[in-house]
Amino acid sequence: MEAEVIESNILLPQHLSFKRVQVSEKYPKGQARGRHWKHLKQILQGENYQTCSPDDPTYVNIETPPSKYPSKKFCDITGCEARYIDPRTNLRYANTDVFKRIRMLPNEYVQRYLTLRNAAVVLK
Repeated sequence: MEAEVIESNILLPQHLSFKRVQVSEKYPKGQARGRHWKHLKQILQGENYQTCSPDDPTYVNIETPPSKYPSKKFCDITGCEARYIDPRTNLRYANTDVFKRIRMLPNEYVQRYLTLRNAAVVLK
């Protein structure tokens, strides 16, 4: 600090509100910087399965019923969520650009896309 400020006994705040706080000031050495998330492996190791009865739900044996909602359909070309199905090829598509591409594909490529989805159909 300057000599005049020290001599005049003006008290300045330690932290000025308009200055950006450095991370090293915010978290001194040795302190956590935020929330630490446990991985599934750490959670599984932390649970004591020997004391649990087989009927108790754990991360290993938890079962869920089937979803109430229909499964999402994805575009066979782009992988985006597909709203439409081409009636001629049965390929799913997301937008008109992909539809134009699908219509230009030869039948052998269409068959390959359908086999990837396990929906192989013999096209005429």
